[in-house]
Amino acid sequence: MNTVFSKGECLDHYTWGDDCHGWTFVDTEVMSVKQELMPPDTAEKLHYHEKAIQFFFILKGRAKFTIDGKIIELREQQAIQIDPKQKHFIANANPTDLEFILYSYPSTKNDRIEIK
Repeated sequence: MNTVFSKGECLDHYTWGDDCHGWTFVDTEVMSVKQELMPPDTAEKLHYHEKAIQFFFILKGRAKFTIDGKIIELREQQAIQIDPKQKHFIANANPTDLEFILYSYPSTKNDRIEIK
């Protein structure tokens, strides 16, 4: 059976960080696919994953990634892969919303280690 997904028709809507939003479209042990929105001037915490590879595709806005201490900025229609054990976080330092697709494989369930 083919399923059509949208923000209004998703497995789960969740909030995280400073009023950031996420929509889960696929969530299995082998992978997850989400769309996330970060309002202006928000960032997540530095962390890494033991097993998961993450692929971020920017839909709207500009993203600022810090990966193993290196800053990489992406604009709309650009993507980046983050490998297991790479310490990273994403930030939106711009005056407009940032929206992106996040594909993780395997899923990041119980595979997020925050760095103090």
